[in-house]
Amino acid sequence: MAANSISHCFSLSITILFLYLLLVHCNVTYDRKAIAIDGQKRILFSGSIHYPRSTPEMWEGLIQKAKNGGLDVIDTYVFWNLHEPSPGNYNFEGRYDLVQFIKLVKKAGLYVHLRIGPYICGEWNFGGFPVWLKYVPGISFRTDNEPFKKAMAKFTQKIVQMMKDENLFESQGGPIILSQIENEYEPESKLYGPAGKAYVKWAAKMAVGLNTGVPWVMCKEYDAPDPVINTCNGFYCDYFSPNKPYKPTLWTEAWTGWFSDFGGPNYQRPVEDLAFAVARFIQKGGSFVNYYMYHGGTNFGRTAGGPFITTSYDYDAPIDEYGLIRQPKYDHLKELHKAIKLCEKALLNSDPNIVILGSYEKAHVFSSESGGCAAFLSNYNLRSNAKVTFNNIHYNLPRWSISILPDCRNVVFNTAKVGTEASRVQMVPTNVKIESWETFNEDVHSVDDESSMTVKGLLEQLNITRDTSDYLWYTTSVRISSSESFPRKGTPLTLSIQTAGHGIHVFINGQLSGSAFGTQQKRKFSFTKNINLHPGENKISILSIAVGLPNIGPHFETRNIGVQGPVVLHGLDEGKKDLTWQKWSYKVGLKGEADNLGSPNSIPSNDWTRGSLATLKQRPLTWYKAFFNAPGGDDPLALDMSGMGKGQVWINGESIGRYWTISVNGNCSGCSYVGAFRQTKCHFGCGGPTQQWYHVPRSWLKPTRNSLVVFEEIGGDASKISIVKRLTATDK
Repeated sequence: MAANSISHCFSLSITILFLYLLLVHCNVTYDRKAIAIDGQKRILFSGSIHYPRSTPEMWEGLIQKAKNGGLDVIDTYVFWNLHEPSPGNYNFEGRYDLVQFIKLVKKAGLYVHLRIGPYICGEWNFGGFPVWLKYVPGISFRTDNEPFKKAMAKFTQKIVQMMKDENLFESQGGPIILSQIENEYEPESKLYGPAGKAYVKWAAKMAVGLNTGVPWVMCKEYDAPDPVINTCNGFYCDYFSPNKPYKPTLWTEAWTGWFSDFGGPNYQRPVEDLAFAVARFIQKGGSFVNYYMYHGGTNFGRTAGGPFITTSYDYDAPIDEYGLIRQPKYDHLKELHKAIKLCEKALLNSDPNIVILGSYEKAHVFSSESGGCAAFLSNYNLRSNAKVTFNNIHYNLPRWSISILPDCRNVVFNTAKVGTEASRVQMVPTNVKIESWETFNEDVHSVDDESSMTVKGLLEQLNITRDTSDYLWYTTSVRISSSESFPRKGTPLTLSIQTAGHGIHVFINGQLSGSAFGTQQKRKFSFTKNINLHPGENKISILSIAVGLPNIGPHFETRNIGVQGPVVLHGLDEGKKDLTWQKWSYKVGLKGEADNLGSPNSIPSNDWTRGSLATLKQRPLTWYKAFFNAPGGDDPLALDMSGMGKGQVWINGESIGRYWTISVNGNCSGCSYVGAFRQTKCHFGCGGPTQQWYHVPRSWLKPTRNSLVVFEEIGGDASKISIVKRLTATDK
């Protein structure tokens, strides 16, 4: 009898434990109103923080600041090209430690939206695709193509299994409540036609079949198949409705600003307008908002895409590139989140009743017995404030704003009324001296040595470099007989080059003849310049430069860069000489890259030359090395590169990224929060370089003798490079 009693008690305990686990680890679900976690519907605020765009030492602080700012969820892409640099070889270490990043989000008590993609766009090199994928036989990207689907499914399964192994899905007690498959596919879907539609169905079925226990989403995909939720990206999403009435209205990218490209302006999005956009979305029935970006961070190394995207990915986000809070954006959004959370029950338990208050003024009223009453009073007028009467009470509504009334009576927040002063950021010099400068010069004369490849005609750059370097040398020879008169009388000798970008430096007999670059708007460009040749053999060397691979659009397998031709000499006796189809030698990268000069222990010090920097100011293709001690304190640090031209920089072997001091081309005449925000509004930085300061993570530094290595393509004054610290007005 006692044994049976014990057995019964044991069985009852197991049953209770099982039911408890079901409650604790229940699947995330949704209805037309919202995502439900553990059976409870929620209005959720999320922010994008991309783990490789900061350092592991920064992650915890960034996540905590996001939580303090009123966020519930951290959103991140998964970066395929970082994690699988070659087929079947994976890297999840250091800045790529996705699992550790998600565990830190869980530790902070927040949820995760994991955007696996695996295409991400994100202004990231090649849209997040590994370049080796381009060379899989028979591949066609992002369509109903078996080689592509096989590779995509394999990587997606790899990531999902990693998450399952670590119990990171909410259905396992982890923080991941949503996952995304594909990314902004709608424009491509139309181009691919029936094959695009078939691919969308396949991707949805593949993802859902992985049984994560949490919903999948597709952003900017109007025909996302059930049960996948289609979502909105943009500056505004109040116009958006999901493709089925039983799906919630989710905004996966509320753009907090915009990215910068070298030569273009930097952007600010006024927080009054961003808050207005979020309130508009919520009053129309939205229940999930993700800020893209909440912390933008830095495109370290050669990860920036575009082409021409800057190393800084600051994005005018609430937390700036360096991890500092940006005011008033941070506090104003925090107050917005508080106000909307006060309305949560009413918002989730009723549909809005719209009351017309004037020509441009409306009230969205949410009222139910179980959820109380909440109201959003809006004024869409671009010119005038308004006085309205609602529930027999008078309210003043600033233009282009929404007031939030959690009890349908008292205003707790207005989107246009900002109560926090703007951050006053300073880049302050440190007392750090950069010393012991040495130089190393690229030997242009050796670019067609025995290690190069020679073929007839011009080859596409990416096919040769496989993105192992930004640089590819194209070299050919032109023989001028001593009896030949050139150039023709009265006609200069001119070299013209047509290229697919992104930049070139042209050397004639080892001397720089000129440079040319494309732009974000005009990537293909031509080089035309008068040159000097001498009787006999003349060497023409073209250093072709990539400035980030494309990250958007269809048919990644067809993307090309480099010197496409024709290459023509004009002004010879015969009129012109087409060099396109003669023999060209090719050499990938630079000698300094082959010698790993970015590393502090690369080659013996006697291969570097000590001397005065004054004589080297405008010498192209020069490497510089020096040492410095770390500044005291814990303020964020940056390199001021305004005295340099264009190139790359390393500290203690870690790549800070590409630098380029090209001046801003933009209209910085003014900025108003009123009216729809577009990239044409609110430019700043005119008159200076698009990017002057380059983030130096503190965790990359040692107390003393830190190595600084700079590769300069064009020419600059390395003695003007300095280390500065970033302070805000509240810093001591």
